[in-house]
Amino acid sequence: MSANVTVLGLGAMGTALAGAFLSAGHRTTVWNRTAGRADALVAKGAAEAAGPAEGLAASELVVVCLATYGTVREVLDPVADGLAGRTLVNLTSGTPEEARETAAWAAAHGAAYLDGGIMTTPPGIGDPGFMLLYSGERAVFDAHREVLAALGDPVHLGADAGLASLYDTALLGLMWAALTGWLHGAALAGADGGTTATAFTEVAGRWMKAVGVFMNTYAPQVDAGRYPGDDATLDVHAAAVEHLVHASEARGIASGLPEVFRELTRRGVEAGHGRDSWARLVEFVRGEVRA
Repeated sequence: MSANVTVLGLGAMGTALAGAFLSAGHRTTVWNRTAGRADALVAKGAAEAAGPAEGLAASELVVVCLATYGTVREVLDPVADGLAGRTLVNLTSGTPEEARETAAWAAAHGAAYLDGGIMTTPPGIGDPGFMLLYSGERAVFDAHREVLAALGDPVHLGADAGLASLYDTALLGLMWAALTGWLHGAALAGADGGTTATAFTEVAGRWMKAVGVFMNTYAPQVDAGRYPGDDATLDVHAAAVEHLVHASEARGIASGLPEVFRELTRRGVEAGHGRDSWARLVEFVRGEVRA
């Protein structure tokens, strides 16, 4: 069913969000502080609001995607009375603390609130293969889930408004670690015989599926605080990491990752956990064990 939705902020991401709502058949109102940014969307059927107040008045569901949480407040503070009875979905990047503060601010002005994390770049908006993370009251999410599905697969994380931002940050850390590891691997694999990054990636993609299996194996160990080394012990990992360090140094591959792995496994082994699984290292990552 078609719904009324307003998008405030038309940078690259905001423009993609508004375009996805339009493509899904929703009556979409848009606003941006810079003149002319809405022209292409208006040509596709969007209505352009003269200002934030008019944008709020146009729709029960208001999606905001601006540079910072401070900008969100700068835009909405002067028109906050218009939030009453509406749902504010904040897809601005920020911290969990900012999300919680904004949720409280929205509630004080009579608005329901969802905070969100967009797990794709603008070209991926509208593709159900990409996730958008949401946190806030489940009933609010459920009421707007069908409309939000126009942007990508909507995933609800919990009532704490800070969770989407926290997950977003954690998942980006995982992405950067994986991509840097891939760059290191591609450089290492190509150092001796000219193996291309494309050829390496064909094999690496299959390996990443196995890494997913390892994560699913270790997650219950982390939750339980018990780390049986019945697949590969830290002693085994430590020896293999030394091979990575040596091969990298010998070829001038200098991402710094092998040294990080060596230090972390060394700490685990020296603390007496050489017979445990890799999951034991979560205690060192958390800072619960000091050298």
